[in-house]
Amino acid sequence: MTVITIIASIASLLIGGVAAYILFRYGLKSKYNKVLKEAEAEGEVIKKNKLLEVKEKFLNKKADLEKEVSIRNQKIQQVENKLKQRELVLNQRQEEIQRKKAEAEAVRENLETQLSIVDKKKDELDKLQQQEIERLEAIAGLSAEEAKERMVESLKEEAKTQAQSYINDIVDDAKLTASKEAKRIVIQSIQRVATETAIENSVTVFHIDSDEIKGRIIGREGRNIRALEAATGVEIVVDDTPEAIVLSAFDPVRREVARLALHQLVTDGRIHPARIEEVVAKVRKQVEEEIIETGKRTTIDLGIHGLHPDLVRIIGKMKYRSSYGQNLLQHSRETANLCSVMAAELGLNPKKAKRAGLLHDIGKVPDEESELPHALYGMKLAEKYKEKPDICNAIGAHHDEVEMTSLLAPIVQVCDAISGARPGARREIVEAYIKRLNDLEQLAMAYPGVTKTYAIQAGRDLRVIVGADKIDDKQTESLSGEIAKKIQDEMTYPGQVKITVIRETRAVSFAK
Repeated sequence: MTVITIIASIASLLIGGVAAYILFRYGLKSKYNKVLKEAEAEGEVIKKNKLLEVKEKFLNKKADLEKEVSIRNQKIQQVENKLKQRELVLNQRQEEIQRKKAEAEAVRENLETQLSIVDKKKDELDKLQQQEIERLEAIAGLSAEEAKERMVESLKEEAKTQAQSYINDIVDDAKLTASKEAKRIVIQSIQRVATETAIENSVTVFHIDSDEIKGRIIGREGRNIRALEAATGVEIVVDDTPEAIVLSAFDPVRREVARLALHQLVTDGRIHPARIEEVVAKVRKQVEEEIIETGKRTTIDLGIHGLHPDLVRIIGKMKYRSSYGQNLLQHSRETANLCSVMAAELGLNPKKAKRAGLLHDIGKVPDEESELPHALYGMKLAEKYKEKPDICNAIGAHHDEVEMTSLLAPIVQVCDAISGARPGARREIVEAYIKRLNDLEQLAMAYPGVTKTYAIQAGRDLRVIVGADKIDDKQTESLSGEIAKKIQDEMTYPGQVKITVIRETRAVSFAK
């Protein structure tokens, strides 16, 4: 029983083991199959993705290659087009060269033909000339040598006539020598004296450090500025101009007193009516001393002695006076030096001429108003202070108010005109300046044959352009003289005006 049981147990154990093995193997196989199928499916997906990726890269590479090929094809096409254009240009040039070569050959042949014709004509003319000479000798009954002698006699008579005309021209030129010598003296005088031109205005700009000072200058309810205007006689303009105050007055001495007084007041810082009156009085005394010092220094620089102290003071006042923008003291010094040079050139007394030149405008700076012209008033001042009669006459006659009685008078008049009329010495009103230039141009345009006119060099040079087909060379010479005479008769101008008449013929062509 026990054996059977053991056998049965063993058999059962074997059967169970076999069954378990079979079941395990079947389960493992099914699991393996399942994993294998999943791996195969995943491999298919990866394979498809890789194929798609490879295909996409292939397409991108293909597109890039096609684009690069297209660009290269375009470049090749452009190069081909340029080569075709160059070939076309070269062909055209070659055709042009051939054509010009043919034309040159034709011209050369034509020239050779013409030269041969000219040679034939020359031979024919020589023969005709010889025949004509023989015929004239036969008609006149003279040989060529006899005719030559008679011609020489005729030429001698003509030469004598021309020589007489040349002598007359020399005499006329000698008559002009005096005028040329006078011009030389004037030019030398101008060259030896040169001074800078000082420009004076009717206003003075006083600069301040800050706009805060403006309020202090004006004062409470404007009392400071009213006191300053009353003390100096100058209008003081305080506006929105930054860091500046304008002093306005026609009297330059008053403007200078106001400027110096303002400078001292601003520097000191105490600005009130009592202080203003004190400073103005002090500054006025300083300016008066400066005027006298300037007059003394001027007379010493020019070497003029023995002047009355009041005349010295008047000369110092000229520093603060201007005439047409030209500083009067500089103008008088310049005129004095010019008079000295010109008198020395003419053999006159240069010291007296210099004295008259310095004093010629003293009538422009009077201490009191006068209704007389400045030349006559200056002459009366000179007589009052015991100047010599010829100097007094030169002062009074430099604007032709009185008759000239000495040689100093015309010298002073001329030197005054030289100093005032030289370029840059004086200012002109713009409207008057423009009108003078327009009048010059219109005056010249009124003549027949004139096409254009240009006034240049501040109206001291007038260029007149005439038509070459309307006026010949002789008429051109006479036209410049006629215009100059008309300008002298009808216009007023400083210095002199040079008239240049231009006649030209132009031939214009174009190289293509």
